[in-house]
Amino acid sequence: MKSQEVQRWSVSGWVMIAVLLIAGIGLGYYGYWCVRGEHIWHGVACGLLSLLWSVLCFGFFTLQPNVRAVLILFGRYTGTVSEGGFHWANPLLIKKKVSVRARNLNGQKTKVNDQRGNPIEIALVMVWRVTDTAKAVFDVDDFIDYVMVQSEAALRHLAMSYPYDTFEGDTLSLRGSVDEISVSLQKEVQERVDRAGVLVEEARISHLAYAPEIAGAMLQRQQAEAIVAARSRIVDGAVGMVEMALTKLEEHKTVELDEERKASMVSNLLVVLCSQEHAQPIVNTGSLYS
Repeated sequence: MKSQEVQRWSVSGWVMIAVLLIAGIGLGYYGYWCVRGEHIWHGVACGLLSLLWSVLCFGFFTLQPNVRAVLILFGRYTGTVSEGGFHWANPLLIKKKVSVRARNLNGQKTKVNDQRGNPIEIALVMVWRVTDTAKAVFDVDDFIDYVMVQSEAALRHLAMSYPYDTFEGDTLSLRGSVDEISVSLQKEVQERVDRAGVLVEEARISHLAYAPEIAGAMLQRQQAEAIVAARSRIVDGAVGMVEMALTKLEEHKTVELDEERKASMVSNLLVVLCSQEHAQPIVNTGSLYS
């Protein structure tokens, strides 16, 4: 059965101080009269009233800003006092204070396999706060521990759903898609901790690295993939530039090229554009066929 926070009105503590002060003065005069008159039954009544007055004095409590008091009477939830200040409520009520201020959770490093099966180290930092004190107190055993465990579980699931890194433009990765991954992480953590009446305001990855046992090998692989991706883009660009050059020459009729000369020109341009080093120009004063 899910709980729901209910706002509870409480008596001002300052008003009750005045009431109890007046009642205490009256009890003092009543007790003095009982002692002077030696009225036994009145003395018993005065003692019971004094005991009741003493019990009522235990009903005072204070609340700081952004702190709420969950009121419990004999195991039954009766409401939550949300307004800060000096209050008085039934002394028999258990007043369990719950802070609704923003809290930081700096998670520990966790070793998990990413989508490709590579062991990685990952940790998160999260900003959260309680929004429903009834759920936080009654629906989970310890809402702080609950948030910590569920946030770690959400982080593990997220890490196994994406690769550590990728050079494909449309594929999300833990390292390359920071904003998208943060949104997904916040959404998943929120779904898991909603039962505890908690709102996740922000969740981000604070640490991300390959596990030490494969860090060196994965760095070499990462460098190789980066080189391959870069060379692929260079070749794509070079082919486009060669096509543009041939098209411009044909449009402006700058020079007439047969198929063999076109092939030679394409070869030379690709060498110049795709070479890792600067090409050394050679001036040919003869014929291509000589």
